[in-house]
Amino acid sequence: MAAIGERWWRWWRGRSGREPDLDALLLEHYPGSVMLLDEQGVVRQVNPDFERHAGFPPGQLLGRRAVTLDIDPLHGDFPKAIEQSMTTQKPWKGLLLCRRADGSLRHQTTLIQPLVRDRAPIRLLVIQFDVTGMRQRAFYDRQLLERLDGTVSRVPGVLFRLRQDSDGRLEFLYVSAALRSLFGLTPEQCQEDPETLLGCLPVDDRQRLETCLAQSTVSFTPWQLEFRLTLPQGVRWVEARATPLARGDGDLMWDGLLIDVDERKQVEHRVQRLVATDMLTGALNRRAFFEQGEAALARAARHGETLSLAMLDIDYFKNLNDTYGHALGDLALQAFATTCRESLRPYDLFARIGGEEFAVVLVDSQPEEAWSMLERVREAVAAITLETGNERVRFTVSLGLAVFGGDTSLETGLAQADRALYRAKRAGRNRICGPETLVQAPEAQ
Repeated sequence: MAAIGERWWRWWRGRSGREPDLDALLLEHYPGSVMLLDEQGVVRQVNPDFERHAGFPPGQLLGRRAVTLDIDPLHGDFPKAIEQSMTTQKPWKGLLLCRRADGSLRHQTTLIQPLVRDRAPIRLLVIQFDVTGMRQRAFYDRQLLERLDGTVSRVPGVLFRLRQDSDGRLEFLYVSAALRSLFGLTPEQCQEDPETLLGCLPVDDRQRLETCLAQSTVSFTPWQLEFRLTLPQGVRWVEARATPLARGDGDLMWDGLLIDVDERKQVEHRVQRLVATDMLTGALNRRAFFEQGEAALARAARHGETLSLAMLDIDYFKNLNDTYGHALGDLALQAFATTCRESLRPYDLFARIGGEEFAVVLVDSQPEEAWSMLERVREAVAAITLETGNERVRFTVSLGLAVFGGDTSLETGLAQADRALYRAKRAGRNRICGPETLVQAPEAQ
């Protein structure tokens, strides 16, 4: 091999001993095999480092057809490529699977360049570069990516990468394919236009998301949020979790997961309703009444308004139970609660706080308006008729109204309404009593 190299150097440098030209240096140091073929495809010359790259000693290949290198010398791609380039006199580029002298197989990127000169036989310049290692790495990477895609597809949620630029604009750099099956949206749409997904958030949920992102930007900590998506198939609850990633260009990214929690939220809402509801009447229970009543009182205080609260008590309920039995008593409580809810507005708070005692917070109501609604309740209750055997049973309700501001607690307001209820009982029942300053409607007889 050294002798061949020396001959090449002498041939390129000539007898004058001058420095080799650039073409000589390229041929000497090219990290692959170079061959010169005649019109029959026979190897006439090779580069000095041919054996190391092609796997054949030059003496074993010179004077033989170059297709000897092909895994299938008769029907492989190498003879076809040589014939095509020779016939068309145009370059051929491609990947060939070649066999070395030791039997090992190597992938070689190959260029076959026709050399056409006037009155001279055509020659082919063949340049090859071994890319077996790169092919193996690419194959391994492809397998790894396929396994990763398979793993991602089995994740019970949507993986995403969200970017926020220095101007605060949001962009999805990646969204997994589960987005389509879970929410009916395509990853391509969301990556092209983030509002495809973000625009499905109600205004208050979108504000909470933006607050989470702002806090995560400042603290560089993970964030977690439950929000709703308004989709064509209905409203779905989603939980998002994400971890921030810093970038040197001032942008911030989050890698995260979207999980469909709609079923869980529905269960939670049902549990909350059960926990907050009186089982017999369907009204709020005492604990839920105080939780929601305090919120209504705080809202009234913020707006400088008063709150109207009433206590309701079924008249002579003990006598009804003793006379007709507890089954009819339960029926009376259920009919009473149904009638009250139908006479009140959907957003008024109606609760059972004792055996036959109920309370109602009349939201956003002036005292006179509250009085009118309670009168409607009283009249509706008086019209209830229950049948037991051959007898029809009717009953009435007494009501006590309290009106107070944000400087008064709900407990104090409830005590005021209870005192007004006591006055209604003493005055003969089936009537409303309220604050002394309130001009009352004529009492029922």
